[in-house]
Amino acid sequence: MLSALSQHSIKALAHITGGGLIENIPRVLPEGVAAQLKKGSWPQTELFAWLQKTAGIDDYEMNRTFNNGIGMIVVVDALDAVAVSATLSGLGEQVHVIGQMVARSGDAVVFA
Repeated sequence: MLSALSQHSIKALAHITGGGLIENIPRVLPEGVAAQLKKGSWPQTELFAWLQKTAGIDDYEMNRTFNNGIGMIVVVDALDAVAVSATLSGLGEQVHVIGQMVARSGDAVVFA
């Protein structure tokens, strides 16, 4: 991340820990902005798939309680996404473009 931060204009970072995607992403977004995440845009690990199936956990709760394999959210301008992804991938990180920022009209994180 330090290398990406030194090379690119990164608007925000959200470390996805307890609170999952639903609670952590809004903490780094300005008022009036929401994260619209695209369901299925990143692979679900075998562990999370097993947990969800075995415990009967719905998608919302998996995203609220667990990280579903996402460790860090990097918010960048859409025009910079390819370059930032290339930098991080080149450093051995797994990168998935999982959504976009939209005008907030309800929840701070929405799934499309």
